[in-house]
Amino acid sequence: MTTEPQALKQTVSEVYAARIANDEPCEVSLDADGNDQWGKGAYGAEALAGLPDGVISYGCGNPTALAALRPGDRVLDLGSGAGLDCFLAARQVGSQGRVIGVDFTPEMLERARANAAELGIANVEFREGDIEALPLDDASVDVVISNCVINLAPDKDAVFHEAFRVLAPGGRLMVSDILLTRPASEAEQRDLALLAGCISGSLPADDYLAKVAAAGFANAACAVEAPPCDSEFWFSAAVSADKPAS
Repeated sequence: MTTEPQALKQTVSEVYAARIANDEPCEVSLDADGNDQWGKGAYGAEALAGLPDGVISYGCGNPTALAALRPGDRVLDLGSGAGLDCFLAARQVGSQGRVIGVDFTPEMLERARANAAELGIANVEFREGDIEALPLDDASVDVVISNCVINLAPDKDAVFHEAFRVLAPGGRLMVSDILLTRPASEAEQRDLALLAGCISGSLPADDYLAKVAAAGFANAACAVEAPPCDSEFWFSAAVSADKPAS
């Protein structure tokens, strides 16, 4: 498998287009008690109440539960998929707020827009774009969220610099993502299943946080959302940071 950035993006887009066409959700990760830690299992029944079946989850956490969204907030979701986190955020920010989802897979955007129409949600929009070059103005949002997507981006430095650019001063970054307990080997990085499964394209926690800080963010921190099983070298984490107010 080629590791050229544009080819990787095309491969990822094709994999997720196929998944949404087949209504194939995120692979389930079970904790020691057999409970679903990823996908819709990260949200709980109350949060998911009233959402149509077409709102499939490809995430590894629940960033909207951690972002402390407020009425009136302008929220950006990086890699918005079928729209789940956008719809949950829209409830929290209310009619005075705004939620924008950005995704580069046309099939995902089509499903997200159909879900929004079915739900009758007016304060959400979905834009086609690359999270390494966001289709948003400078300082135009208050909160950036993402759910198990940044690990798929070949240029994570660009992603975090773009997130910093579009955030207003005092804005917040809150993402759920896969982090590694050790670097992925070359063979693991070439493994399509591990790449599309949101694993081999990610980074150890310290390296990930260093890229967040290098983009200009302050208070970059990581909290474990779902620890790895004994056979795994990856885990789900909540990564947070702030854009300085001045």
